[in-house]
Parts: sequence; structure tokens; C-alpha cells
Amino acid sequence: MTAKTPSESATIITDLVLPSETNPIGNMFGGELLARMDRAASIAARRHSRRIVVTASVNHVAFSKMIPLGSVVTVEAKVSRAFSTSMEIFMDVYIEDRESGERSISNEAIYTFVAVDETGRPVKIPELIPETAIEKERFEAALRRKQLSLVLAGKMKPSDATELKALFK
Repeated sequence: MTAKTPSESATIITDLVLPSETNPIGNMFGGELLARMDRAASIAARRHSRRIVVTASVNHVAFSKMIPLGSVVTVEAKVSRAFSTSMEIFMDVYIEDRESGERSISNEAIYTFVAVDETGRPVKIPELIPETAIEKERFEAALRRKQLSLVLAGKMKPSDATELKALFK
């Protein structure tokens, strides 16, 4: 299996916020944004693994800015780390100023997907080789996030979480 780079999984989805996607004060429903991010992340995961993928977890979502009705919203997703059968997808969400066209970050999220075969059993996926400074930073942090998640779920002993130990020494 040939290793891949994050750019090979890059997925960009751009769309408008319509009236049916907003709350009573005219801002995009959080659930609508979560669905858009899930679609972008699943495409990125599929591009990396070339397999059927399923959402394993929504690890982190930061709703930093409200997204008003009529906004142009862009979700950019890339695989940030590949493990044996799972992969972490990091997403940046941008909104575009209606008048100037300038983009600003409104949200970010991290999802985990698992590649599966036709019967739903996890399958091995290619390694990931980060290239840029931000890709390398996200790659390194992904192992800490995974270990923390496993410790909190009771699937890993805290003493075995090597990356977390390194943070506190």
C-alpha cells in the first residue's frame, strides 16, 4: 500500500446558507454545519483510503462565529493522520464577506473515520506523509488526541499513553 499525502485527500465544499437552514435569529443551524462537515470529511477519508468509510467520532467542533443567512460557507477537509484502519480528518470552515469577498475562519472540527469492507469490518489503510508545517503539526497532535480519547474511553491505560506522558514531563 502506497503512502499518501494530505493534499491527495483535500476536499472543498462551498455552498450558500438558505432560509430553511437557519434558526429564528437568521443564523445557520449547528446541525446543518455538522452535516456539511461530515460529508466533506467522508469524501476526504474515502479519497485517502479508497474504501467505504464510516464516521467513528466527532472529536472536536468549535463554533467560533455565527454564520448568517445568505453566507457563502466553505468547508476544507484533509486527512491529518492515518492509523491502522482509522483516520483523523481536520476541517477548517470559512465564511466569505458578501461585499469584499474576503474569507475568515468561522469554525474548525476534527472527525474520525474508519475504512471498512462490504461487510463493515475495518480494513487497513495507507500511511499518511505530511508535507507542510501545519500538516506536520496536525499529524503530531493527532496521536495525542487519539491516546486521550482511548484513555477517556477506558480502552487504554493512562500509563500506556506515551504521547500524553511527554506533555507532562
